[in-house]
Amino acid sequence: MCHSMGHAICELKNMPLSGDKELDSQIKKWIKWDHNQDTLSQIMEAVKMEDWDTLRCRLCKRITFGTSGLRSVMRAGFDSMNELVVVQTAQGLCSYLKQQYPDETMWPDRGIVVGYDGRYNSQRFAELTTIVFLSQNFRVFQFRCLVATPFVPYSVLRLNCLAGVMVTASHNPKQDNGYKVYWTNGAQIIPPHDEAINQSILENLQPSPDSWDETVLCANELLSDPYNNVVPAYYDALKKEISCPLMEANGRCTLTFTYTAMHGVGYPYVKLAFGKINLKPVIPVCEQVEPDPEFPTTPKPNPEEGKESLQLALCRATAKKSPIILANDPDADRLAVAAVEEKDKYKLFSGNELGALLGWWALHNYRMKEESADLSNCSMVASTVSSKILKSMAEVEGFNYHETLTGFKWIGNKVIDEQTAGRKVLFAFEESIGYMLSTNVIDKDGISAAAHVATMACYLKCKMCMTMQEKLRDIYETYGYHTSIVSYVTCKDKVLIEKIFKRLRTFEDEQENTYPSSILDGEFEIENVRDLTTGYDSSTPDKKATLPASESIQMITFTFKNGFVVTLRTSGTEPKMKYYAEMCGKPENKRWDELELALHRMTEAAVEEFYEPKKNGLQLRAD
Repeated sequence: MCHSMGHAICELKNMPLSGDKELDSQIKKWIKWDHNQDTLSQIMEAVKMEDWDTLRCRLCKRITFGTSGLRSVMRAGFDSMNELVVVQTAQGLCSYLKQQYPDETMWPDRGIVVGYDGRYNSQRFAELTTIVFLSQNFRVFQFRCLVATPFVPYSVLRLNCLAGVMVTASHNPKQDNGYKVYWTNGAQIIPPHDEAINQSILENLQPSPDSWDETVLCANELLSDPYNNVVPAYYDALKKEISCPLMEANGRCTLTFTYTAMHGVGYPYVKLAFGKINLKPVIPVCEQVEPDPEFPTTPKPNPEEGKESLQLALCRATAKKSPIILANDPDADRLAVAAVEEKDKYKLFSGNELGALLGWWALHNYRMKEESADLSNCSMVASTVSSKILKSMAEVEGFNYHETLTGFKWIGNKVIDEQTAGRKVLFAFEESIGYMLSTNVIDKDGISAAAHVATMACYLKCKMCMTMQEKLRDIYETYGYHTSIVSYVTCKDKVLIEKIFKRLRTFEDEQENTYPSSILDGEFEIENVRDLTTGYDSSTPDKKATLPASESIQMITFTFKNGFVVTLRTSGTEPKMKYYAEMCGKPENKRWDELELALHRMTEAAVEEFYEPKKNGLQLRAD
């Protein structure tokens, strides 16, 4: 027992507790189990202040391990991200892997891979995970430097590991951190693994003394850094994706690209990618390319938040007369792209617009490599809240198109299903700027996406005399105009969120499965409703949804008779109620302005009538 913990236990014996049996038991467990002086002091100070309400929230509610792993604020408490919770999580994951792979010879042979980003405590959380697994005779491939998230799933497949762990909170604010888990197939976990791992964590809450033993990190034959085995191979694979004629065009093209890492880990990896495929070096946004856990210039380090997060990049691009901005989020698994139009003005491509461009690019690339390409054996995948542009392309071109639930965990596993069925997956995306252009990584990958976008832009300029904006218009001319709005309202009250969605499900006299039938006083009628929280779908014969339902997240889709579709959904990681609206036109419908006006009018009405932001005191996104 460490000196600070022993002192805390002695001090606790002389202090009055709350009298609440459950709370007092949790306080004693925390004091006994926590080895971190800072978080231990936080709990002890709250006990001294008799702040029982705070302690009850922190200690009697536990953060739940789900398909997205863990993500929360870093502070003391079983409801938050801290060293004790990470040790408990690692113990639970380790125990579950033992159950799934009972052959003990596999543990020191295949093991797991562990990576971490540049956030506060990320390296420490990764090391604690490594200690837990080493103490249980697992081989651990732990990156010794900051790493982009895509390298963890890539390593799982290349090194034939049993699982992978990435410590990151992606684009969340600086006070947050997270814990993402990849399964043996290289994809993020989906049910039933999430619930089983959560249960395993609950069964392994008491830290083993070995779980804090840092001596196992020294000269351990089961511990190694996978960087030299993995990173060069990743770039060799990327180079194979880009044909020689394209790399020649990259070398000749005069386009320059401004790049920001959002104070994250992406810059050295994007720099390597551009060099590998013969692109000119990116022009860095100097204030943002080095990892900095404070995120000093981007309190919300999310490249989707264009006006807030891309201002420095715009200034840099304008000064350097660089026409295209590339932006990774802090762990570099997502990519935002903007085209500089004139001073202080730029076109930020939405996730759906970039999905259309990269969908076309993936198809075009495949045809360039395979002259007699059989598209009937090819597939593309998108999440159900993303644009239906790939579906429209599939109807014309003849490849297979599939939709999944929201998140690359579902997309990745669908990609694996398609590969198992013998089909070639050309492209997959989700509207929240996540793109997969190769099955080398069964996840979104902002590094390879940046390389492909830059190569596409060079190809369009040198071979087709087009900009990306012009090519996007050409795609719409061919496959139909697709226009979308993706935004959110902020709501931190979980009870209010439940109330809002319950009202939509019991719209007529509080009867179940009675949803709104129209908006704007009946002007626009709803054709069908799909509720992936309850599993209800009015469009199917048995009224059951074909996609899996989950009570853990709110998600309702309304399809209107005029082709307008809007999905309302709660975020799994942020206090947001999102909405995804799209209007899809046919290729013969050239009245794009009318479609655009209808989209905006109907989206505004749907948000007003379904979320009732004024009545419920919801904060609208400041666009």
